[in-house]
Amino acid sequence: MPAARESLLDAAYAALARRPWAAVRMVDVAARAGVSRQTLYNEFGSKDGLARALVRREADGYLAGVERALAGPAEACDRLTATAEWTAAAARDNVLVRALLTGCWTERLPSPPLTATHSTALVPAQRRADGPLPAPRDFVRIVRDRAATALAAPGTAPADLLLSCELVVRLALSCVAAPPGEGGIAELVRAVLPRHLTGPARPPSAPTPTAGARSPRR
Repeated sequence: MPAARESLLDAAYAALARRPWAAVRMVDVAARAGVSRQTLYNEFGSKDGLARALVRREADGYLAGVERALAGPAEACDRLTATAEWTAAAARDNVLVRALLTGCWTERLPSPPLTATHSTALVPAQRRADGPLPAPRDFVRIVRDRAATALAAPGTAPADLLLSCELVVRLALSCVAAPPGEGGIAELVRAVLPRHLTGPARPPSAPTPTAGARSPRR
């Protein structure tokens, strides 16, 4: 029941915005989603299963935003800038993405172990959620590798491109903790990239919102 599952995950996130995860009740999540409590248990198995599924969805949503930022014919610097801006915006607007990227889980949040858990789920999506969840270092590697693959071009040394992409990812994560000042992330990204990736110099533009951010989720 994909639609019911998404509704239940939306309801769980909405409940998390109002109270700590420890105080979120399964019956309230089911009622808000408009389904029976049995449907909720059929999908997730337990409250811990719901927590893992919710965290997995937010991780997937963040990585889908990375793919959008890297897509298209824009220059490498522009696509890396978009990736960095998306990372900072997603972490700012989504408490679970921020926890996933930084490893800082507050007492208000569900904090499922990142290692895989024994799964008896019959629902394929839940079996995936019960698998390993990415740690901050995993996100650095995943985003770095996806960026390097998307930006690979003749004459670009793979090792140098990987390093440049990793620098941008780590720069974006630093902007989560300490937002940049005037010039924003674009100016910082251009400063750390080698000249062959930046293209002609031009004044930094203001960051533009990236579709897909879950802005109410703070």
